[in-house]
Amino acid sequence: MSVSTKTILLQFASFAILFLLCRLALATFTQLSGFWLPAASAVAATILAPQFKVFKTDQGDKICMRWIFLKGVKVLN
Repeated sequence: MSVSTKTILLQFASFAILFLLCRLALATFTQLSGFWLPAASAVAATILAPQFKVFKTDQGDKICMRWIFLKGVKVLN
C-alpha cells in the first residue's frame, strides 16, 4: 500500500469516527432532525478532524499530521 493511500485512509477514518460521534451527540443533546443533523455533524467533523498530508523528502515520503488540538505539525513516519 502506498503512502498516499495510507494518508487517504487515515483522513477518511478520522473524519468518519468524528462524524459518527458528533451525530450521536447532536441527536442525543439537541432537537436537530432531518437534513440539519447530518449537515451539522459534517461541519463539526470537518473542523475537528486532523489533516494528513504526504511530503516527499530525500529519505522518502513522510506523512505529516496537523490538528487544531496540537501545536505544530507531527511527522508520523
